[in-house]
Amino acid sequence: MSTVTVTESGAQPADESLRVVDVVSAKAPITFALAILAMASLLLFGAQSGDTTFRFSRAGDFFTVPDVTVPATTTAWVLVVVLVALTAESVRRYVARRRTPGWLIALFALVALTAFLSWAGADATLRVDGLLAGTILLAIPLVFGAMSGVLGERVGVVNIAIDGQLLAGAFAAALVGSIFGSAWAGVLGAMLAGALVAVILAVFTITYFVEQVIVGVVLNVLVLGVTNFMFSQVLAENPEGLNTPPRLSQWAIPVLSDIPVLGSALFKQSPIVYLLYVVVAAVTYALYRTRWGLRVRAVGEHPKAADTVGINVIRTRYTTVILAGAIAGAGGAFYSLVSVQGFNREITDGAGYIALAAVIFGKWDPIKATLAALLFGFAGNLQGTLSVIGAPVPSEFMLMLPYLVTLLAVAGFVGRSRPPAASGIPYRKS
Repeated sequence: MSTVTVTESGAQPADESLRVVDVVSAKAPITFALAILAMASLLLFGAQSGDTTFRFSRAGDFFTVPDVTVPATTTAWVLVVVLVALTAESVRRYVARRRTPGWLIALFALVALTAFLSWAGADATLRVDGLLAGTILLAIPLVFGAMSGVLGERVGVVNIAIDGQLLAGAFAAALVGSIFGSAWAGVLGAMLAGALVAVILAVFTITYFVEQVIVGVVLNVLVLGVTNFMFSQVLAENPEGLNTPPRLSQWAIPVLSDIPVLGSALFKQSPIVYLLYVVVAAVTYALYRTRWGLRVRAVGEHPKAADTVGINVIRTRYTTVILAGAIAGAGGAFYSLVSVQGFNREITDGAGYIALAAVIFGKWDPIKATLAALLFGFAGNLQGTLSVIGAPVPSEFMLMLPYLVTLLAVAGFVGRSRPPAASGIPYRKS
C-alpha cells in the first residue's frame, strides 16, 4: 500500500516531488517606498532652517547623557538616504522570495521617526525621556485591551467588545472609587465591570452561538449608552460623592527611576503601570508555560480534538473570556484614576478598537501585541509633543496621526498571518 501525501494539487504518491509554494508579501517594500515619498515631499515643500536638540537626561539622573543637536533639514535628508538603503534591502529580499524580517521593519520605523522628529523639531528641544514616559501612559489601556483580545481569540472567541469593557471599567472605577474613597477599590470595581460585560459576551457567543462580531459591536454600543445615561442621571447629580475618586499617584522605584532615558518612563509611573507589567508577564507565561495555557490554545485551535482528550471546551472558553474581560476592565480604570480624576462621556475614545488592531498586528502573541500597543501609544503621544514644540504640522494631521499609524501598521506591515483556527467559530458538541 503506497503512502499518499496531500498537497495543494491533490493526492499524490509520497515519493513524487512536492510542489512548495512560498507566498511572500510585497506590503513591506511598498509601504517603505510610500513612507520615503511622503518624507521627501515633506522636506521638499516644507524645508526648515535651524537645529533640533534631543535631550536624554533630566536633573537627578545617575549620570548625564549629553544633548544631541543636529541641523534639522540636513539630518532628515541624510536619514532619508538611509531609508532608501533599507528599502533596497527589503526589495532584494522580496525578489529572492524572502520575507522582510521584523528587525528591518523596526529599524526602518526608528530611522523614519528620527528623520521626522529632526525636521519637526527645528529650533526646539525634544525631551526623549518625556516622549517615552508619555508613550507608556497612553499605551496603558491599549496594552490591557490587547491582552484581553489575545486571550479571547486564543480560546476561540473574537472579543470585539474590548472598548465596551474599557468603558465599563472606567465608569465603575470612578463610581466605586468615589463611594469607598479608595483607588484600589475602584480598580477592583473596574475589573468586575469588565468581567460582567465579558459574561454577557460569553453567554451569547458560547452558549447561544450568536455571531461573535455582532455581539461585540452591540455590547460596545450598549455600554456606551448605559454609561452616558448613568453619567448624566447619576454622576452629574452628585459629582463630589460619586465621581471624584482618589487618584493613583506616581510611585518612583528607588535607583531604577534615576536611570537616564528609560528610568522615568518605566519606573516613575502610577501603580497601574506596574500592574500592567505583571499582567503582560503573567499572560505570556501562562499561555506558553502552563497546562492551562496549553488547554486554552488547544481549544482555540481545535476544540473538537481538545474535547476528545477530556478538556471541557465550554468551561475553558467561559473562564478565559471572563478573565480577559477583567483585564480589560482594569485598563479602563486608568482613565478615571490616572488620566483624569473621574468619568466623562466616551472617555475611551475608541481605544478598544486600536487595542484590537494591536492584537492583529502582534499576531495574537502577548509580547508582540504589547509592542504594537506601545507603537500606537507613541503615535498618540507624538501628537501632543508636536503641538507643544509648535511643529509646522497641520492640527488636522496631528489628530489623525494615531489612527494613520494604526492603519499603516496593520495594512502595511502585517504580512501573512493566521489567527487561531477556531477563532470566531462556535463549538457545538456533537
